Amino acid sequence: MLQISSSISIPDHEIELHAIRSQGAGGQNVNKVSTAIHLRFDIHASSLPPFHKNALLNLRDHRISADGVITIKAQQHRTQERNREDALDRLRALIQIVTIPKKRRKATKPTKGAHERRIDSKKRQGRLKALRRTAE
Repeated sequence: MLQISSSISIPDHEIELHAIRSQGAGGQNVNKVSTAIHLRFDIHASSLPPFHKNALLNLRDHRISADGVITIKAQQHRTQERNREDALDRLRALIQIVTIPKKRRKATKPTKGAHERRIDSKKRQGRLKALRRTAE
């Protein structure tokens, strides 16, 4: 059971974890031991609340496919267990991003002094351009 927050958790059977061989340098150990973890999580088939599903599907992230499947590959560590923890932590972080509600923007107006400074600066620029014109 992957605990996202106090009220949201994902059962283990909804997360597919596969051990694969890591890429890159590492010598004989990389070539013979499957330490990397390939995590797949189907958003549509999950037990997440509808709000979180929609927020995840609307998220612009390269790890989320057009079919609504999150794919994470973890190969930073030397052991399979650490890579499994890393992949699950990254999935948890991705879901936690959408659980935090965005703050509403408060509409503000510029101060009177800022407004006057802006108008003065525009007038000054206009006078400068007027001096550049050729008199006919």
